[in-house]
Amino acid sequence: MAEVKNKNINLGKKGELQAQKYLKKNGWEILETNWRNPFGEVDIIARKGEVIAFIEVKTRLTDAFGAPSEAVQKTRKLKYIRGANYYFYNKNIDCTVRFDIIEIFKGQLNHIENAFTA
Repeated sequence: MAEVKNKNINLGKKGELQAQKYLKKNGWEILETNWRNPFGEVDIIARKGEVIAFIEVKTRLTDAFGAPSEAVQKTRKLKYIRGANYYFYNKNIDCTVRFDIIEIFKGQLNHIENAFTA
């Protein structure tokens, strides 16, 4: 059981690194990775121009449980929204906030912009 958990953690970390490389290559500045807050953890916070995106990364090798993005349920979305509110609390930042999902399925990356809204 612990071996499966370790494989999933390693797969997730590998996916997050792939997502970060993709974002940097496409002009995004990585502001935070694995940012912990009272509501949970945000995989990546990145900025490009006037946009700050809070990005959930989902990596899968099989579609036995559906597409990776389908694993981002309502409770996870709520944690991201609350985390974003916390991130901006007492900060005077003028930007557009976006919630994205980067899904990586069998090594292929798909960036879903505006995957959900607050």
